[in-house]
Amino acid sequence: MLAYDVRGGGPGLVLLAGIGGTAADTWDLLLADLAAEHTVVPIDLPGSVRSPLPVGPLRVGAVADQVVATAREAGLTEFVIAGTSLGAAVAVAVAARHPRSVRGLFTLCGFARPRTTLWLGLEMWASVQLRGESELNTFLASLSFSRAYLAAHTAQTARLLTARLAGSAPGVSQQISLALNTDLRGDLAAVTAPTLVVAATGDQLVAPEHSVELAEGIPGARLAAVKGGHAATFEEPERTLEILTEFLRDLHRRPRPAPSPTDSVGRPTGPGSPRTVPAPRRPHER
Repeated sequence: MLAYDVRGGGPGLVLLAGIGGTAADTWDLLLADLAAEHTVVPIDLPGSVRSPLPVGPLRVGAVADQVVATAREAGLTEFVIAGTSLGAAVAVAVAARHPRSVRGLFTLCGFARPRTTLWLGLEMWASVQLRGESELNTFLASLSFSRAYLAAHTAQTARLLTARLAGSAPGVSQQISLALNTDLRGDLAAVTAPTLVVAATGDQLVAPEHSVELAEGIPGARLAAVKGGHAATFEEPERTLEILTEFLRDLHRRPRPAPSPTDSVGRPTGPGSPRTVPAPRRPHER
């Protein structure tokens, strides 16, 4: 079972973090507001401090199944799932594999597969990690925040915050490998839950094109954007909270559609399962 916390009360909301981070730390500035209206369950990916690593390499489908089992252990039979970075990729896999459990999907700085810029960043991350924590935090600070944010803060501040968001978790290497080997393009059409895909316009690790690819592949997905960099929950917490809260409130006002027939891992089957509403081609800001 993965490590998790439970906060608040109301409809279920599962939160996932990216490589090396914990869900509670990553979403920290939004947690109190979200928990005022939801039962919030931050779940840590395998290898993120408290969550143990399995034997062998991490696989996105297996991690997605673990997330659902953990959510059920926390008392949620149905939930909205929100993930950032690698957590967003896992959230997409959860929605594709377990449509009966997922009420809605929210991705922030997510990806279906590592396109060239992300691939190079992950490979460099894996390499720099071997050189020591000081160099690692400097490197990650340069990728975690937008240029505008870095220009307004000291290098020491950026390094300290980066250490908190993506520290020396025991499973960082395995999580990087998971990200490098993830390709969800064939699963996107199986996502039937209402979906909001959010890009960060200043993201220097997961470029906005990754979010465009997600939104174009998920039937009916909407595409939005926040300013700032990859650590958008810290750089733009108010705007991120506003977008997520609006999505959640709109979602809970909708009647739940009748469940589709599913296969053994929850993928919808039969005619008419994927919806084919085109998504915007580029993220936008309000």
